[in-house]
Amino acid sequence: MSEAILEMRHINKEFSGVKALDDVNLVVEKGEIHAICGENGAGKSTLMNILSGVYPFGTYSGDVVYKGEVCKFHDIKDSERKGIVIIHQELALIPLLSIAENMFLGNENLQYPNVIDWDVTQRKAMEVLKSIGMDGENVNHTVGDLGMGKQQMIEIAKALAKDVELLILDEPTSALNEEESNMLLDLLLKLKKEQGITSIMISHKLNELSRIADNITIIRDGRTIETIVRNNDEPIDENRIIKGMVGRTITNRYPERHAAVGDVIFEVKDWTVADPEEPKNNKLSQVSFHVRRGEVVGFAGLMGAGRTELAMSLFGRTYGAGVKGKILKDGREIVLKDVQTAIDNKIAYVPEDRHTYGLVLLNDIKWNMTLASLNGRFSNKQSVIREDDEIYAAEDYKKKINIKANSITQEVGSLSGGNQQKVVLAKWMLSEPDVLILDEPTRGIDVGAKYEIYTIINKLAESGKAIVMISSEMPELLGICDRVYVLNAGRVVGELAKEQMNQEAIMKLIMDDSARKGI
Repeated sequence: MSEAILEMRHINKEFSGVKALDDVNLVVEKGEIHAICGENGAGKSTLMNILSGVYPFGTYSGDVVYKGEVCKFHDIKDSERKGIVIIHQELALIPLLSIAENMFLGNENLQYPNVIDWDVTQRKAMEVLKSIGMDGENVNHTVGDLGMGKQQMIEIAKALAKDVELLILDEPTSALNEEESNMLLDLLLKLKKEQGITSIMISHKLNELSRIADNITIIRDGRTIETIVRNNDEPIDENRIIKGMVGRTITNRYPERHAAVGDVIFEVKDWTVADPEEPKNNKLSQVSFHVRRGEVVGFAGLMGAGRTELAMSLFGRTYGAGVKGKILKDGREIVLKDVQTAIDNKIAYVPEDRHTYGLVLLNDIKWNMTLASLNGRFSNKQSVIREDDEIYAAEDYKKKINIKANSITQEVGSLSGGNQQKVVLAKWMLSEPDVLILDEPTRGIDVGAKYEIYTIINKLAESGKAIVMISSEMPELLGICDRVYVLNAGRVVGELAKEQMNQEAIMKLIMDDSARKGI
């Protein structure tokens, strides 16, 4: 039997009288990759925040036993001194500092008191990067110039620079494309094999967990449900994980569509957008597409294909320079010069990054839900807000789309990711749009919450709305969309009807176009 490096015994944690963790137990063996999964709000991140000292000793009950010693961490520095390092879902890098500076931030190599030895810092940074296969990276480059995949690797390098023995990763691949995700997962396997580093990984991507995890602990409603042990090298059954997470078997991950598809309501012709950083280069070139009432149209493409740039440039020109082309709604040309004009024309956009562009986390659910509709639906002719109408509408949508919260006055930042995403959807549904552009609407959301989001999308389509859906998950596009446009390097390279749609056909269009252009 392997040696346990960590035991968390009978952990209980409350927030304002609400029990977030209820007698949770966890055992992690030395040198393994241990996955923790569960629905949004199940308590996964709370448990890891206790382990890493984010929630200090005394704010919870139970024991954290690390390497045979009961630990009482009062802050994150206490856990790091023991070799426990956590990488949160929101990266803790400073974009304007260099790779080397970020790697040793708070862990500086001092030549004299308060004087950093930059030669040692750069040398050690290069050594750590070499150990994770990034030896060609210039340690003096600013982190903000790197893609999300490399930034996630820098976070791991930062942890390795602290002599990590137990690495905790909270949703490390949520913002990565498939290639970047595989690179990161391969690195975890390499660290396990070559350096004996133990990892705890929280993820909603079940295919990733079943591929690399030695054991998977499932948490539901703040309680430990079970730990699934891998048998030999066989992948762990995803359906078993889902049943443990949601308490039932989900036979179909995508609800059936019953929407009647009508006439074309939204059409884009020859849409061309210049790169705001380099205006001489086009980020999008002559993109044309259309969407019908009751239809869900997907946009597929690799990272950097221009999908988010397309969505933002259409929605009130919030991205790009020198925009050219036409937008037609119900056959009539409209000019969406800014966000308010887009809202006035009943166009809505649910952004990829809900924290930065979708929500004001410090405000409550009601405030966020009604924000896009204040100028009209919730105000009178004198621009005075009708608060009773706001409350009624927010309460109605909280019930209608099953937002799990104490009340509509609860701070949005305290909600789980799935419930935050529902608030964003409710915000735009309250604006009563005809066209909804959804950019990665299920990113960072568990399988149960995804199903609820898909159901909402279907109901919107059934009510005659036109849906444009961007997703990096091809199975999601195939499961929810009526048609798919394929983008590559800023151009539409193909359109696939429902009966033509499969992952191979999408990738063939991308690869054939790249081969023609020599990309």
